Amino acid sequence: MKFNYCPQCGEKLGLREIGDEGLMPFCNKCDVPYFDWFGQCIISAVINEYGEIALLKQERVSKIYWGLVAGYIKKGETLEEAVIREVEEETGQKVEKVEYLASYYHEKKELLMVGFICEVKKRKFNKSKEIDQVEWYSFERAKELLRSGSIARQLFESIKSMK
Repeated sequence: MKFNYCPQCGEKLGLREIGDEGLMPFCNKCDVPYFDWFGQCIISAVINEYGEIALLKQERVSKIYWGLVAGYIKKGETLEEAVIREVEEETGQKVEKVEYLASYYHEKKELLMVGFICEVKKRKFNKSKEIDQVEWYSFERAKELLRSGSIARQLFESIKSMK
């Protein structure tokens, strides 16, 4: 999000030289610079004790490809808390271990996606209303179901290279 007006006082922002950042939107009335904002969310590979990975299908996202658990971070949450909450909300799985893997910038949606691996004990899925399908897959099958070049596929490939 680019700021044109000060979110505090409503004044139109001017430009001011801010250190190494160069010219930045600046509120002269509040004496505050405003850097561009972008959203942050988590994306997680949920893996069970049998080496299977949970893939989700959301028809509104893709009729063909599957994805991984992903969701926005709520105000007041840590990244790890967001992962645990999203995994439970979307799949009904109880997270036993969370490990940070990498971050990815999703340019089209202006999102920083923070990638994790979650370990769970396999149990019956209890999917949320926003998920059309969720299934356990082998890593070989998962590679076929995740869209090439997607952030889910990039996270998946990072995990595969670790094994």
